[in-house]
Amino acid sequence: MDAEDGVDGVDGFYERLDAGRFLAGEATRGPWDPRAQHAGPPAALLGRAVEERPGGRTELRTARITYEVLRPVPIGRLEITTSVLRSGRGTELVEAALTPEGATGPVMLARALRIRVADEPVPEVAQGPLVAPPGRAASAPFFPVPWERGYHTAVEARFVRGGFTEPGPGTCWMRMRVPLVAGEEIRPLDRVLVAADSANGISATLDYGGFVFLNGDLTVHLHRHPVGEWVCVESRTSVDPGGIGLVDARAHDEKGPIGRIAQSLFVAPR
Repeated sequence: MDAEDGVDGVDGFYERLDAGRFLAGEATRGPWDPRAQHAGPPAALLGRAVEERPGGRTELRTARITYEVLRPVPIGRLEITTSVLRSGRGTELVEAALTPEGATGPVMLARALRIRVADEPVPEVAQGPLVAPPGRAASAPFFPVPWERGYHTAVEARFVRGGFTEPGPGTCWMRMRVPLVAGEEIRPLDRVLVAADSANGISATLDYGGFVFLNGDLTVHLHRHPVGEWVCVESRTSVDPGGIGLVDARAHDEKGPIGRIAQSLFVAPR
């Protein structure tokens, strides 16, 4: 199946209802609760809202975006609002909030630092590919999920190292099988943000059956937006006996590194 085709009859993670309002589909469903989304798709939806907000400055590019996951994001109708917190000659800081229909407040917040792209090219300092390409990676099953459709079927995963059911560091190529918004083109920022929140699962160091390890935040730094369909997450998790963990990951495309991903973890026995 081509990456741009629908999967299991789903045409996208979301349907656009009107300006700032979306309907989440089955492709957003996460692995823990059939009523809640995986955090990757709403992270990408907030990232897109930052870039397409009315009056947005087209000469800027998102270089860092930090998310606070306040509560699980339900599957249903959602509204996104954006505001500019700071605007300067070379940078701006934009906040976006995602609120379910009927809720009294947002369930997910994002703050994005956008930086002006240079008018004249500057000397490039970049590393070449550091991980094996997706064509040399093995397809790997998601850890067991009791429902047929969801994020686990809407995103293809190929592991260079590790696996969702293997403990320890992992390196995984990921590709969206459906667009972020039905009927709309997949954008480079969509691809990396849909994948980024999976870093915790890619490098899970503890057994899913014995421990809870949930992230309440996500930060993505990008010196370059990805090229091509695939994004690779090279991830490692550290956990303190006090139950606080950190996920530290590098993001790649097939040309080389594009940035870093970090998540703070709450870790506890089930």
